[in-house]
Amino acid sequence: MKKLIAFIAIILILYSCNTSDRGELVGTIGKQWNPEKPFGMTLIPGGAFIMGKSDDDFVAVNDAPTKTVTVRSFYMDETEITNAEYRQFVYWVRDSTVRLKLAILADEVGATAGDEGIGEFAFVDQENEEMTPYDQYMYDNYFGMGDDFYAGRKINNNIDIQWDTANYPDEYYSEVMDTMYIPSEEAYNGQRTIDVTKLNFQYTYMDMQAAARDDSKRRKDFIIKEDINIYPDTTVWIKDYNYSYNEPMHNDYFWHQAYGDYPVVGVSWKQAKAFSVWRTLYKNSYQKSRRRQQINAFRLPSEAEWEYAARGGLESATYPWGGPYTKNDRGCFRANFKPLRGDYAADQALYTVEAKSYEANGYGLYNMSGNVSEWVDSSYEPSSYDISSNMNPNVNDTGNLRKVLRGGSWKDIAYFLQVSSRDYEYADSSRSYIGFRNVQDYMGTDVVLNEKLGDAR
Repeated sequence: MKKLIAFIAIILILYSCNTSDRGELVGTIGKQWNPEKPFGMTLIPGGAFIMGKSDDDFVAVNDAPTKTVTVRSFYMDETEITNAEYRQFVYWVRDSTVRLKLAILADEVGATAGDEGIGEFAFVDQENEEMTPYDQYMYDNYFGMGDDFYAGRKINNNIDIQWDTANYPDEYYSEVMDTMYIPSEEAYNGQRTIDVTKLNFQYTYMDMQAAARDDSKRRKDFIIKEDINIYPDTTVWIKDYNYSYNEPMHNDYFWHQAYGDYPVVGVSWKQAKAFSVWRTLYKNSYQKSRRRQQINAFRLPSEAEWEYAARGGLESATYPWGGPYTKNDRGCFRANFKPLRGDYAADQALYTVEAKSYEANGYGLYNMSGNVSEWVDSSYEPSSYDISSNMNPNVNDTGNLRKVLRGGSWKDIAYFLQVSSRDYEYADSSRSYIGFRNVQDYMGTDVVLNEKLGDAR
């Protein structure tokens, strides 16, 4: 017994010698963390501002009464999301869809890696000797058990997809690729076109607001699954304008490289939300591969965040550049909109312009007024300012499909360019004059507006 006690005492002494906290409460040990500014974004320092109409609402909508609110710091895209950026999303969904179809067919026909055919695209966990014990456990106990038989299986991203028909490796590959194109009877002039109805993005999220209000249900009851077709509606260039020739915009605007740096349009509120989720997953996938800390989610801004950022640090200004005029001291228009009672070209732009056009506001944000209206993550209620909080206000009722638009567009009059003007469209609608940009929450010591703007960035 004495030997046992002596042994335990030695162990305790050795343990105390090997710890650096000296028995004090010092917290858990973690890696050093520093904030990383997301690419293409700028930091908007938090602070308070007067939200709402600073002048008389001459159209008598009266849906934006003045109200002092405070918002926390966040990052915001310097420009609207462009066609080239959204095409990256479309390509990713397209390629992932093809790889999943190839893997499923390989599984069905028993093809495996090494056969130089469709088997090269088989699920990477299929008879893979390099599976970790955890992967093996998940494979044995969960895969094939849910509603989706192939949910959770890992597709092979290391093999290049062959789009040239001359390079198809076998008939199974040809069969899968054929399903990705519109049927021959719907094609014309020999064109082979991707069937965009196949480009769907699935994701899940948790309704935090509902979960916070009702703790009587289980966690799974608040998990929402979305399945969104993500291809922009290019026909908006025709549908939005009766008896007007806009076919060139329908044919070229989204796909042609000439418009790569122009804001994407024809995207609904739901598609903008899906893009934000994908952008987060895409970045975090890279972070995981580099064993780095995962980032906060990209998302649509709240209505208060958008207006605060659009003001660029100016108090009670009419426009992002101040006001009250839409021209600068040289007589040039300061945004892309419809001036002079319908002279669309007076501002040197007939439709949209490149996302980084005109002068940026005080926070380095471009086209917060004009070019395209922007979706925000708020539902439209005329009285929402009266019921919302003064701290990070956001009224987003999931049952209200009217979602707020901000900033005005290339086809709007100057009233909608005012930073306090509110408009709305339905969440499943898309228009030739509506786009969006993302924000991301800022982590760490908060940055406030009364600091020097140069330091805040």
